[in-house]
Amino acid sequence: MQHAIPVVELGPQGLAMAKAVDSCVHCGLCLAACPTYKTLGEEMDSPRGRIFLMKEALEGSLTTEEVLPYVDRCLGCMACVTACPSGVAYGDLLAPFRAHAEKTRHRPVMEAAARLLVRTTMPYPRRFRSAVRLGKLARVARPLLPPALRPMLDMLPDSLPASAPLPERIDTQGQRRARVALLTGCVQNVLAPEINWATARVLARNGVEVVIPRSQGCCGSLSLHTGEADQARDLARHNLRVFPHDVDAIITNAAGCGSGMHEYPLLFAGQPDEDAAQVFAHKVMDISVFLYQLGIETPPPLPQPVRVAYHDACHLAHAQRITAEPRSLLVTVPNLTLVEIPEGDLCCGSAGTYNLEQPDTARQLGERKAHNILAVEPQVIAAGNIGCIMQIRKHIRGQSQALPILHTITILDRAYAGLPLLSE
Repeated sequence: MQHAIPVVELGPQGLAMAKAVDSCVHCGLCLAACPTYKTLGEEMDSPRGRIFLMKEALEGSLTTEEVLPYVDRCLGCMACVTACPSGVAYGDLLAPFRAHAEKTRHRPVMEAAARLLVRTTMPYPRRFRSAVRLGKLARVARPLLPPALRPMLDMLPDSLPASAPLPERIDTQGQRRARVALLTGCVQNVLAPEINWATARVLARNGVEVVIPRSQGCCGSLSLHTGEADQARDLARHNLRVFPHDVDAIITNAAGCGSGMHEYPLLFAGQPDEDAAQVFAHKVMDISVFLYQLGIETPPPLPQPVRVAYHDACHLAHAQRITAEPRSLLVTVPNLTLVEIPEGDLCCGSAGTYNLEQPDTARQLGERKAHNILAVEPQVIAAGNIGCIMQIRKHIRGQSQALPILHTITILDRAYAGLPLLSE
């Protein structure tokens, strides 16, 4: 395909963007996999349509403002990448395009204010904790607030767990088999700090020394996937410098974080930190992959048989191609029966901050996911991403159900401790 994309003007990421455009043969096989196409039924809300629109905008045939409504509605779930027979690296186009567009776009005042609130609170645990508390107070005035701010209030939890910081190092139980550094994250560290504790305990139980850099921060994935590339680089650059180099792996237990950290080489393309970003990204591993490759001690049987439905987080299943490893870990637990969810590869609608910025589509996808989960009658839901956990919990409860939804690693941790799963 011949194009006139201004590769040089786009900087080091321009070549990757042009390659993604050139790789697309417009076969349409991505349409059936795309959540927004399934929900909205518009060609321009499909990956094929968006690639065409972004190409036209970059070449100047369409204005960026004409294209952005369709690009904004993209979840960035990467289901199209899994489905694509031509190997189109859609993410290499989407994230840089959003960053390129963000420099010049004009947002309505309240929309800009909502994004500013997200950008200045969610990546910073202390600020985010304070914002959640203030948001709960603001719920009483919800009908009076601008529509752009209401989805944030709707996603707030009923309560926050107490802060539970990890120590800087957790030793192994028994002979040391590996040494890793753990990313504790930002949003998850506030909403569900027990996931990090469960991760550390399961690693230690299996002979892994865990190092937790005290000065670490947000990995930058939330910023990266919403077009805030400069903030993403600042956050990522800090972690490049504070994480130790003498570890076997950098462990993440959040699908979105792992996906974003694997994109560091593209984020830092042509910059002084590019080599460091390559080394860092190469060491990043999801906890399920690390434990699967390491081999784990078989947990004791659960106190009672439990049916568990495993939800594939998009940034695990599609962006990182991780599907077998979490399931393999779960089925090692005696008395646990794993059940598959219909349309299991379809996004739940969380997608980072998508359920805040595109609440209507996110709601439709969340309700669809909850319906599909309930159809297989599980007793517990497992997932590997905090955003999915919050989104699914909300929509399960919206259908008058109250199933426990636990991180995969939390299930392993409870099994090792001999604790039941049927209570959150």
